[in-house]
Amino acid sequence: MRQFLYLLFFFALSTPALAWNAAGHRQAAIIAWQQLSPPARAAVERILASHPDYERWQEKAGTRDGMAVFAEASTWPDDIRKDPRFYDEARETATPPLPGLPDTARHKRWHYVDMDPEGRVETGELDRQIERLSRLLRPRKGETASPARQAEISYALPWLAHLVADIHQPLHVGRHDDEGGNRVAIENPFNRRRPFGNLHAYWDDLPGPPWLRGKRLEKIAAYLIDNYPPPEQGNVALWRDESHRLLARVYPDTGDTPRPRIDERFQRQARDLANRRVVDAGYRLGRLLDSLFGQPNTRESQ
Repeated sequence: MRQFLYLLFFFALSTPALAWNAAGHRQAAIIAWQQLSPPARAAVERILASHPDYERWQEKAGTRDGMAVFAEASTWPDDIRKDPRFYDEARETATPPLPGLPDTARHKRWHYVDMDPEGRVETGELDRQIERLSRLLRPRKGETASPARQAEISYALPWLAHLVADIHQPLHVGRHDDEGGNRVAIENPFNRRRPFGNLHAYWDDLPGPPWLRGKRLEKIAAYLIDNYPPPEQGNVALWRDESHRLLARVYPDTGDTPRPRIDERFQRQARDLANRRVVDAGYRLGRLLDSLFGQPNTRESQ
């Protein structure tokens, strides 16, 4: 039995974590949707409709509703990690091009940015990619979009929605020496299915089970909006630095053991902080997208 538990723990610790799990990304996307003006919502729907995986998102959402499809699209950059059509550019040969997509790399370095104790970036591209994708999506005056440009836009939007949520998960702006908490073993008695794991995965799962969708998901998003006030908008550097400063609250007290056990007090505080960061991500993403697409006829030429 002890050997089995050890193997289970080792597997959980060595499995690469994502960001907020799918539930967290969908919650942030639904909160963002509430901030969008009608022209922005229409633009987002048009852009996503031209993505080659649009029908897959509709199928997963179980509806053609724009908000639900947008929520599903926000999980796409994590979904492609297990999709054989895509490849890990650091160690795999490029997969064949896909019609309607400018790129089939998984871009794992886009999901995080590690910083040193002085707040200097050590590795990862999360902050830079949010800024680049925002510029890429900004409408260009007098532009008549070519098919290549349309593909670029429909590819960039799910990535931007995803990465804005990622940067609000504190361990995605983590410490390089422990790989953003992936190398920190913990025991979590609140997760009976997986009581042994790593700290990064623990934080990813705080928003709820990854299969959370539909009315239950919408009710949770509504609860978050009602119970957490909107944040200041700031900019990408502010979002990054906020998350990095929160690391002091993200690690449980190790005590005398190399594998700390999550207690009730830490669990309660962690869940509250996770809720706060999901709300922050949702509001900021919504305002960002509305600044890009909120003017009538923004995409009229396309």
